[in-house]
Amino acid sequence: MIQANALTKRYGTKTAVDGVSFEVRAGRVTGFLGPNGAGKSTTMRMIVGLDRPTAGSVTVNGKPYAKHAAPLREVGALLDAKAAHPGRSAYHHLLSMARTHGIPARRVREVIDIVGLKDVADKRAGAFSLGMGQRLGIAVALLGDPATLILDEPVNGLDPDGVLWVRKLLQRLASEGRTVFVSSHLMSEMSLVATHLIVIGRGKIIADAAIDDFLDQAAGTHVIVRSPAAPQFAEILRAGGATVAMAENAALRITGTAIEAIGEAAAANGIVLHELSEHRASLEDAFMQATGDVLDFRATAQTGAN
Repeated sequence: MIQANALTKRYGTKTAVDGVSFEVRAGRVTGFLGPNGAGKSTTMRMIVGLDRPTAGSVTVNGKPYAKHAAPLREVGALLDAKAAHPGRSAYHHLLSMARTHGIPARRVREVIDIVGLKDVADKRAGAFSLGMGQRLGIAVALLGDPATLILDEPVNGLDPDGVLWVRKLLQRLASEGRTVFVSSHLMSEMSLVATHLIVIGRGKIIADAAIDDFLDQAAGTHVIVRSPAAPQFAEILRAGGATVAMAENAALRITGTAIEAIGEAAAANGIVLHELSEHRASLEDAFMQATGDVLDFRATAQTGAN
């Protein structure tokens, strides 16, 4: 488990992280979202002791990261895929880290196989592609078989097969009871892998909720109904407390009533339905709605050059 209590980081007059408190629990994938400059990377760096908090505290598995006798066995982190020495092979990069924690060489071979780098294990890391560098960074995170994983943009540079591999890996790690804390700008991928979200903006927590609750609260859901008796059914639903509006192609857009109740109302009143479907906003829609007021960088559209 990761626990942050009033965690704050200031750089001169700039406050990058402003008194955030949260828990990242074991047994689930927790997504860490926020616009550029929101404080995600700074928060992750404080968790693993690379930045010292100005105020507040953060612990991993009950202790500050620096207090663990063998940190790699407690926490695996991917914060910079280019952290490997460019002149070292993938194998020797991992071996050098393993030796600092008494991790046997056979574990190095194991994680090389896990991340799919067996064929290039003796190749210098400086010649790796971005995707290969990501796989090496994930191998470092897995090296100590830790109970907690902290991964910053782990699918950056990976091809579709690699993205799918990371998704399954994170889900498996969480199913084993580990704490998995991951950031990504790929909302579609986060919606598939995370079950809980922590959203940060301008250094403050905006949301800390199950992903389903975040979607419902930030963007809501609605039901689309198509029926030859749409006007009559709309009045029936309004009488039952639903909010009904007209959508495209003479459909009804209904909020405030569960899809099951709408179907039951149609059956009870002999209403023929041609469509009954539930629609939920995407994670991207919900994220943009939640963070729209805290964007530090916003593009403006230009229609042409002068």
